[in-house]
Amino acid sequence: MAMKSAATSQFTTGKAPVFMYFNDISLGPYESQLRFRVIHFWEAKNIAKPGAPLIGIELLLIDEQGTEMQGFIHSSRASTYLPHLKAGATYTLQNFYGVKSKEIYRVADQSVTVSFSNGSVLAPLDDIPASVSFPTDRFRFHTYEDFKANGGLRGDLYDVVGHLRLVNGQSLIDRPVLDKAEVISTRHILVHLQLRDGPVMKLYLWDQAAKDFYKKFTSSEVTPTVLLVTTINPKLFAGNLSLSSMASSRVFIDKDIQPTIDYFSWLNSNPEIAKRVNADEVTMAETMTIGQIFAYIKQKNAKEASFDCIATIADVVRDSAWYYIACSDCQTKATRGPSSLMCAKCGNTNVVGVANYLAKISVYDNDDQAVFVLLGDAGSELTGKHAAELVDNYFEANQELGAGHQMPPPQALIDTIGQTHKFRVKVSKLNFTGKIQAITVTKIVSPEVLSPVPTPTENPHNAEDGVVLPSAIVAGGSGVKADDGDGSTGSRDATHKAKRPKHDK
Repeated sequence: MAMKSAATSQFTTGKAPVFMYFNDISLGPYESQLRFRVIHFWEAKNIAKPGAPLIGIELLLIDEQGTEMQGFIHSSRASTYLPHLKAGATYTLQNFYGVKSKEIYRVADQSVTVSFSNGSVLAPLDDIPASVSFPTDRFRFHTYEDFKANGGLRGDLYDVVGHLRLVNGQSLIDRPVLDKAEVISTRHILVHLQLRDGPVMKLYLWDQAAKDFYKKFTSSEVTPTVLLVTTINPKLFAGNLSLSSMASSRVFIDKDIQPTIDYFSWLNSNPEIAKRVNADEVTMAETMTIGQIFAYIKQKNAKEASFDCIATIADVVRDSAWYYIACSDCQTKATRGPSSLMCAKCGNTNVVGVANYLAKISVYDNDDQAVFVLLGDAGSELTGKHAAELVDNYFEANQELGAGHQMPPPQALIDTIGQTHKFRVKVSKLNFTGKIQAITVTKIVSPEVLSPVPTPTENPHNAEDGVVLPSAIVAGGSGVKADDGDGSTGSRDATHKAKRPKHDK
């Protein structure tokens, strides 16, 4: 069925069309004619069924009054209209239905959707009257508080604009380098976006949005700083907010459109806000259970990352040294030379050595256990004492012991057994290869009370896109499974099951 012309439609009905505005539409059939611009259109698929069948075509429309409304073309009629649709073009539509808007993932404020029927006549509006003008777009920006309040509710999808802090973990001080093959294989790009009046948030760009961002970012002569993404989905994971693009999302940078131009101008007029920051200052660690951290490590495309983890100390590992002798300048482990200590990193052959923490502790939460390694300042934050002080005190009290004697864990460490803390941990490449199973602690965030067992949450897929956020792992516990990146899942080894060993202090 070819798209009919407006003239054919008028000739067939025998009367001139009656024009309507979006605000006039309620539920039911209409023979009237609409005039609008197509802002954007995209495929709607049901990922819950094999093969993700096409449900239809979703449209975002705007009329001459500046009112946005969603449109929908059922899959049975999509092939009729799809070849003639073009984003940014203006059309008339005669014969349609006003149907109730879906309650999830809405992209417009209106509670009614324009639904194309078998008798619908879509025609290009080439000769626009001088008295008629159509806005090119309209955005729905919301604050951080609004995003957080709607996190995980699968409600309306709003737009966000801000300035970039990180792109795939890379600071903008030196222009980030994006690997096209990696973007294609992982299907996403992670940016950290600073809102004008809000904190830095993680924004995951998926599939087409990731490709669009890659193309704009890499082709720009200067490093882009401003980013606007439409119809994003706010998600809450372990209490932390992140944003995710959807099939309906569009991407704009710097001077693409008026809102980014305005933001770009504001940013340049506030150099103290535009000042670059280090990655560690903007990356907010997500709170993960031990099981979720193990599941993250097993993901195919996992990268080095830091997380917060609330756990209770069960014991101090006593069959290995709890400290090492470090170079006092760079904290690298010193090696023994012919007559003095040496530092391979500094090149110093006469190092002044200092004792640093390298203590292993057994920890558990409600469902799992792990071995954490207290490194450097993290050990001092936990015990309240520096490693060098504890080592000096021990050997002063035991002067008769030989130089090769291994000092047992000090009482300051033993006294931490039974304490619950929020630990900042880092998973590294060695964790991914399986060479090291212990997880490094870099900071003691705060004393905590062990939280209740997490309850399984809704599957963190984007219902329209069928993708899983790397950070959005199904709640932990025995038998937790995580996406390995290739559609398969892997169960954690049963040895990670939590055990609360009895011990003597």
